[in-house]
Amino acid sequence: MKKIFLLTLLAIVSIAASYACTTAVISGKYTRDGRPLLWKNRDTWAVNNKIMVFHDGKYDYAGLVNSKDKTGKSIWIGYNSTGFAIMNSASYNLNNDTIKQSGLEGRVMKQALQTCATIDDFEKMLNDMPKPTRLEANFGVIDGNGGAAYFELSNFKVVKFDANDPSTAPKGYIVRSNYSFSGTPKNGAGYIRYVTANKVLDMAVKSGGIVAEDILQGLSRNLTNSLTEDNLWEYKNIPENHKKFVWFEDFIPRRGSSSSCVVEGVKPGEDARLTTMWSIVGWPLASVAIPVWITKHNDLPEVVTYNDSIKDSPLCHKALTLKKQVYCYNWGKNAKHYINVNALLNANGTGIVQKLKPLDDSLIAQGHNLLNEMRRDGYDSKKIKAFYDSADKQIQITYSQLFGL
Repeated sequence: MKKIFLLTLLAIVSIAASYACTTAVISGKYTRDGRPLLWKNRDTWAVNNKIMVFHDGKYDYAGLVNSKDKTGKSIWIGYNSTGFAIMNSASYNLNNDTIKQSGLEGRVMKQALQTCATIDDFEKMLNDMPKPTRLEANFGVIDGNGGAAYFELSNFKVVKFDANDPSTAPKGYIVRSNYSFSGTPKNGAGYIRYVTANKVLDMAVKSGGIVAEDILQGLSRNLTNSLTEDNLWEYKNIPENHKKFVWFEDFIPRRGSSSSCVVEGVKPGEDARLTTMWSIVGWPLASVAIPVWITKHNDLPEVVTYNDSIKDSPLCHKALTLKKQVYCYNWGKNAKHYINVNALLNANGTGIVQKLKPLDDSLIAQGHNLLNEMRRDGYDSKKIKAFYDSADKQIQITYSQLFGL
């Protein structure tokens, strides 16, 4: 009886942990440098996140994990030493039956990272799963051979969408939010976020090809609603400390956005160890992007790893602390839908997004410099560790000086 209760509780927690996300798979044919990209803006009740490195499978791998998940039982976006990477978004229009869902997408992704080197490996893994799968999700994957695809998984069916197929993805990218194209039309969720993401990526393709920054800064922190055409940057001329509350729903960053990560893959024949996960850990509008790579010594920036004294990763903790300045209205059951946009941006340039942008720009530039150097001279774990140490110091100093954190 106790075992049944624990399994039921785990299923409930897992379902909640993946309730809404905005994601994209991008073929290397349409990126500026020819390398595929994989993106997940994670929305969940589990807003405390960290990154971990693992050596418990056929392949070494790294991934985003709930901070309370101390051993990393579930991965919510990650990549392995072969260049294979995976993420998911919950779907709500695939299963039209009464079969109870397990909600164990994070366990599926962990298994894939442990055992899969290619998209074909993952497709076989899905097809070999017992049916019904008790799952309802969109899984996005890329691999070291240039593969890029989505798999829409229901109880009894697997449907593949290949981002390298012009008939499926004429502009080389596929976006999924919380519905599936093989599911029931108009059901599900995230249609407005889907349109917003497509508009940004379409513009990037027309501007010479998609790069990681288009996603990290143009999507993860996007402040437009594609249905209402509201653009919160229109409030940037209001002086600081003049609270301006706005209804904040159906934007890509949400109240429950816990992180936003972009995996930048490799070209066929490149060293797969150069696969990079650009990681915004914590509420994206109050956090910054840091690239991470897999090392045998489990090296990672301290700011994105678990800290027992705060029960969270330090960068996530800082971002959640700043988030309270934005969600500062707390009267009534609808309070959660309102933000003080003046805390994010204002005429004095003292909004959270404005103050963090120089650091964000700098860390991304430093990451690119190191990545380009390693592509030229070879993978170097010592240089990676030195970069992590420097990034930790820059983040600690900046958040302390700007926000007292």
